Amino acid sequence: MGVVGYDHVAITVADMDATLAFYARVLSAEVIGLEAYRAGRMPVVGLIIGAHRMNVHAAAAPADLRARRPTPGSGDLCFRWAGGVDSAVAHLRAEGVEIELGPVPRRASDRRMGQSVYFRDPDDNLLEFLAPDDGVG
Repeated sequence: MGVVGYDHVAITVADMDATLAFYARVLSAEVIGLEAYRAGRMPVVGLIIGAHRMNVHAAAAPADLRARRPTPGSGDLCFRWAGGVDSAVAHLRAEGVEIELGPVPRRASDRRMGQSVYFRDPDDNLLEFLAPDDGVG
């Protein structure tokens, strides 16, 4: 037995509410654990994005099990987009999100070719929507 993949990733943010609102709106993320976080029972808030989880740490939170030098804006995250890249571009434009680069050709982790568009979240983390050329995310 060995590693079979990621369970979750985590980012550190300056403004928890702005980040949660952005990811819920732009990535259709489901926010989980917010009540426990606000009550001080949980050090992170979870985001379910597709079949995956991302934990969100507040930069001002006391040290817990997280990166040694947590810095808002240091993330670089790629999300698979189901459908063509044109629909990803249309979605970002409809949400008022500025596209920083793209569409540009990129190779996915499964070695398929696709097209990517890059944009930023409220903390300036670099985000990418990668649409495989066959349109299947």
